[in-house]
Amino acid sequence: MTRRPDMTSDTQTAQPRPSALTILIRNPLAGVFVALVAIFAISALISPYFLTGYNMSVIARGLAFVGLVTIAQSSLMILGELDLSLGTIGGLCGVICGMLMVQAGLPAGVALILALLMGTALGFVNGFLVTRLGLHSLVLTIGTAGIYGGAILVLTKGVAITGIPESIQFLGRGDVLGVPVPFMIMIAVLAIALFLTLKTPMGRYMYAIGNNAAAARMLGIRVDRIRLLVFSFAGMLSALAGLLMVARLGTAQPSIGQAWVLAPIAASVIGGVATTGGVGSPLGAIFGAGIIAIIENIIVLFGVSPYWQGVVSGAIVVLAISFDALSRRYLRREGA
Repeated sequence: MTRRPDMTSDTQTAQPRPSALTILIRNPLAGVFVALVAIFAISALISPYFLTGYNMSVIARGLAFVGLVTIAQSSLMILGELDLSLGTIGGLCGVICGMLMVQAGLPAGVALILALLMGTALGFVNGFLVTRLGLHSLVLTIGTAGIYGGAILVLTKGVAITGIPESIQFLGRGDVLGVPVPFMIMIAVLAIALFLTLKTPMGRYMYAIGNNAAAARMLGIRVDRIRLLVFSFAGMLSALAGLLMVARLGTAQPSIGQAWVLAPIAASVIGGVATTGGVGSPLGAIFGAGIIAIIENIIVLFGVSPYWQGVVSGAIVVLAISFDALSRRYLRREGA
């Protein structure tokens, strides 16, 4: 006698299909991309000036600078760290580069390389203090941000350094086939960051450390070495952003980098990078930075005071972190 298949047991073991909301939350990259497209479309509808070539160039060029710092910050957040001094690192390296070119008379290429090395060194210092002294990165970098910001004022006396050679201004002001050069540099850096985080052992180690640093150590991962490398990488990218801004302005302003504190964190969280580490990607963070850039651009197009940009950026940070916490609570409840 042939036994009929036990359909009851199959039904009991079948898992319920996740809801659309759960799928969207579990794939934040898809969610933030949909949000970016929606905000772009709405902006094009409400402003006739939004889709003009000039305005697209403005958005792309502005996104490039904060985008580089966002890639740096998102890489640290994947690791479970935060660096609030990245903006001042960019500003200080920009000022140092200007002084080397204008006051010391060094060739522009040499000054750029030295400033990038300095940014890498400052990031290394932050990582060294975190790993060797066991300091919390958030608390530590509040202090180092004050040190680096104070050094900018000491060196410049609050006055911009003028006379930046025209030979490097193309890096900040130039276009290739209508695409701003800083934006092209950011895309190249993003490709490198994605390759490192998604296709190399170091990237896998970063996610492992962000999820559980103690377990990563037990598996033989050199946690402190990875932290030092990522902090140094973040410092170099921040310095690059500062140098490109100097090339864009044609002067080394003491205020460079002041706006690169909240926006990269907000962009990373909007893009699905967890504040607790181990989740997200630099690509999602750039999508988040694009959302912020479009919102700020619309504020300008509608003639709203630029002082409101700080209010908007702060509100976006609060909303992004709140959504991150609520989504994780929702996923824990769904998994229970």
